[in-house]
Amino acid sequence: MEICGVDEAGKGPVLGPMVTAGVVVSDLAELAALDIRDSKKLSPKKRESLFEEITASWQTYTVVRTPFDIDSREGTMNAFTASCHAEVVRALCPDLIYLDACDVNALRFGENVLRLSGISAGVCSEHKADAKFPVVGAASIVAKVTRDRCIAELKNEYGEIGSGYPSDPLTIAFLTGYIRDHGEAPACARRSWQTVKDIINRSSQTGLDDFI
Repeated sequence: MEICGVDEAGKGPVLGPMVTAGVVVSDLAELAALDIRDSKKLSPKKRESLFEEITASWQTYTVVRTPFDIDSREGTMNAFTASCHAEVVRALCPDLIYLDACDVNALRFGENVLRLSGISAGVCSEHKADAKFPVVGAASIVAKVTRDRCIAELKNEYGEIGSGYPSDPLTIAFLTGYIRDHGEAPACARRSWQTVKDIINRSSQTGLDDFI
């Protein structure tokens, strides 16, 4: 039996892509030897090490959605995320799927992903599945490391941008400075996010105040 875990990283940030990843194993016990858990509870060095082991040992598949993709979506972010999970599931075509549900209704999220994937499979969709099921934890690691590498590339291009999350002062400082200097948000930003709109509004007001 082919068993797949799916999780995403970067649903909420204002900068950078969202990455959805899937990992397929034939036996859940195969993952027992690895210290796999929620990627957020692992150090970057440990995540990188596990990423290399996971991708070398099992079939994986990732879907990277850019800020432009996210801004151009139709429907809610939950529906968009479900479509990304479905794309991973369709590519891997497992017999049983474990999902980390991002919808408040975990069962509904699983049903939507299965319907959108177009395949026939068993599905287990739960909140915090990355901490409950090692196969989802493995997918969480693949997604997180892939996104972290994307953020590192953006830092090479733009300089210090922080983590990309709206709660990060470094990210807000970067966005504020960029918008002030260029009159628009950078391509790495999700321009539909309220965070960006608020900074643009403040920047515009500051510009008007200069003439008062």
